[in-house]
Amino acid sequence: MTDPADKPNVIVLPPLLYVAALAVGLVLSWVQARPILSGGARYGIGGAACVAGLALAMWGRQAMLGAGTNINPTLPATALVVAGPFRFSRNPLYVALTLMYVGLALLANSLWALVLAVPVLLVMHFGVVLREERYLEAKFGESYRAYRSRVRRYV
Repeated sequence: MTDPADKPNVIVLPPLLYVAALAVGLVLSWVQARPILSGGARYGIGGAACVAGLALAMWGRQAMLGAGTNINPTLPATALVVAGPFRFSRNPLYVALTLMYVGLALLANSLWALVLAVPVLLVMHFGVVLREERYLEAKFGESYRAYRSRVRRYV
């Protein structure tokens, strides 16, 4: 049986936070349009951000599956993942979510959605990432501290 305390106690599932913020931003844009970019630039930049985010998410997911650990941050970590994109960022899946969010906000030309990225990133940092880091350090000890010392938190 799994120890119920063996989890990072994040305050929100990250994809739900990003989807909720994007939905609010799109509704606000519908009520009070505040475009970001004119012309086709938003499609190129937004599309590239979405594609990059999706590719990074798939690479990170594959690395976690390959290590045999849970992807869901509400479940216990069973292994410290240091391969794939985790060689460059301790949080590549969250970087990927942010890239996709910004890309979708640009594609929708929604200044409101971009503005809402700020509180999303604050919630992610304080309510998810720092909690996960405390949990991983407690669970993996020196292995995690060594990893943390050589790999950046985000990029």
